[in-house]
Amino acid sequence: MNIRQLSAHEKPPMELLLLADPSQKIVAEYLQRGDCFVAEIRHQLIGIHVLLPTRPYTIEIVNIAVDERYQGKGVGKILLQHAIETAKAMGYTTIEIGTGNSSIGQLALYQKCGFRIIGVDPNFFLRHYEQDIIENGIRCTDMIRLSQDI
Repeated sequence: MNIRQLSAHEKPPMELLLLADPSQKIVAEYLQRGDCFVAEIRHQLIGIHVLLPTRPYTIEIVNIAVDERYQGKGVGKILLQHAIETAKAMGYTTIEIGTGNSSIGQLALYQKCGFRIIGVDPNFFLRHYEQDIIENGIRCTDMIRLSQDI
């Protein structure tokens, strides 16, 4: 597997990005300000992550997604590790990520990779998304914020 930064002339793979964030409008907004990295196997895109500087010395993973055919095979963990190492190399000392209260698998993965819960943004998904998001039979309402010193 190869992970590389998407070049300025390449169109971001919206189908992958929308797996992690169903709002095309929100995705388009952070793509303008962030750095997009793609994971490929034999020139086929299988994963993606987007890093967005938020404060001095702090960067956020605003999107991380793995093609459904490759989920459960360690690709997400490799993408997270790549994001952390990239952020370190860029001089950041803190990396953050947020996910929904209903994203059980993602919450477990992020914590296994060293992230710790630092807060909850109540009703985030109700305020920012027009349609309900249901995962694992749970209505996604709150943003769980996680952070890691790097």
